[in-house]
Amino acid sequence: MCGDPHDAEDLVQETCARVLARPRWLRAGDDLGYLLRVLHNAHVSRLRRAGRRPSEVPLDDGQDAGVGLDLRDPHTAFEVNELFAAISALPPDAREVVIAVDVVGLSYGEAARALRVKEATVTTRLHRARRRVAQTVEATRTTPKRVTA
Repeated sequence: MCGDPHDAEDLVQETCARVLARPRWLRAGDDLGYLLRVLHNAHVSRLRRAGRRPSEVPLDDGQDAGVGLDLRDPHTAFEVNELFAAISALPPDAREVVIAVDVVGLSYGEAARALRVKEATVTTRLHRARRRVAQTVEATRTTPKRVTA
């Protein structure tokens, strides 16, 4: 069914967990049929979950995000400073959420617990803050800069 022995082992383990989580009384010695039906349903559920999950896309330049970031490069250092300046210009509640999720790397749930707000609040604040940071960075890039000699 799976095509991979490791996936098959995981499927059998998930089947056992499902059967043990909800024990039933079987009649007429149909244990094998019941187990096969649970196995099939677990397999179909896994396929549906996998279909809903977005597919992974490799980065264009072949580098992992954040790996290979050379702050000694003036252009990169300027972009990082520009980004942090835009984050620091945010209101305190938005800044805290951006730092917790995007800088520190907390999940939405962990950030909600750390900031003592609801997870939905974290989601909303983060969306608005990211949009504001993007607008600020875009505005600074499109604004003509004066060159003094």
